[in-house]
Amino acid sequence: MPSALLRPAVLLLLLMAPALQAQAANADDHYPVTLDNCGMQVTVDAPPQRAVSIGQNTTEILLSLGLADRMAASAVWIGEVPQDLEADNARVPRLSSGIPGFESVLGQNPDLVAAQFENDVGPQGRVARREQFAALGVPTYLSPTDCVGRVYGGDTNPDGARTRAFDMSLVYREIQQLAEIFNVPARGVDLVDSLRAREARAAAAGAGANMPGNLSMVWWFSSAELAGDAWVAGELGAPGYIMKKLGVHNIIKSREEWPAVSWERIAAADPDVIVLGEMARRNFPADDVAQKIDFLEHDPVTREMRAVRERHFIVLDAQAMNPTLRTLEGLEIVANDLSRLRLTGTSTPDETP
Repeated sequence: MPSALLRPAVLLLLLMAPALQAQAANADDHYPVTLDNCGMQVTVDAPPQRAVSIGQNTTEILLSLGLADRMAASAVWIGEVPQDLEADNARVPRLSSGIPGFESVLGQNPDLVAAQFENDVGPQGRVARREQFAALGVPTYLSPTDCVGRVYGGDTNPDGARTRAFDMSLVYREIQQLAEIFNVPARGVDLVDSLRAREARAAAAGAGANMPGNLSMVWWFSSAELAGDAWVAGELGAPGYIMKKLGVHNIIKSREEWPAVSWERIAAADPDVIVLGEMARRNFPADDVAQKIDFLEHDPVTREMRAVRERHFIVLDAQAMNPTLRTLEGLEIVANDLSRLRLTGTSTPDETP
């Protein structure tokens, strides 16, 4: 009797064997994968099964590629995951919402560490240097959005500066390279194609909104102190990409990613619109968008700005203000909100920090 029960299972395994053998052969043919990544040659010898992602955007890309079952852990979060990724994200342990320790990452027995920021995994990495992982046989991957045309050190602030303007091609490159590393290239193509279509639609909608050519903006991410210098967007990061697509301009003329600028200088430029970063983290009082607005409306300097008097605020998830998958969401929201505000624009002086 037991042997009779086993026959269907054996038959099923025999039928599946060719497909399993083909899958294994495909994996054997695909690896090793070698990439030039942010100044290092990275070689992955087999499909990663225990990847650790350090940085929310890197995590969201892997989840969007359907790779939750091949992730050991994630770390470095500033906000909530998009609703369509919530279920998969719940399957991936979170090491820390902040910066994890080197030993904590190694404790996951990773076969790949993928990072969003060079500040976390890089020459001065707060987690570790890439060479430290390599010495232990763990390959690392760093987002091109943080190394191509972006520099750290020297006279720049800790967030670095850009030598060339960001655009979504860097996000698309990251998606395609991670899809290559995990041997899911078709998923990478599908994801990039869907994002390109969204980008084209949002840009067309923005162009059709007939924004006044002199419309000016400032983008406030956060501040160490509410009344202190604000970390606002420079001209070459993700906000610069969005503004270029919409034909509006940034009052801040700086190559730094997030220069610190006083409110007296911002008020003198009197922007038409203030974009406010919203995030779940609470490292600083200004991480809270409600506290941002309260400060703007009550401070004797900021409350006189036209954008504050007329409440020309656009609230945007902070992830959309960094070079990420969500930058397209930012483009869509800002285009829609500018149309809703029906602004006429004003001639305002530009501010160079």
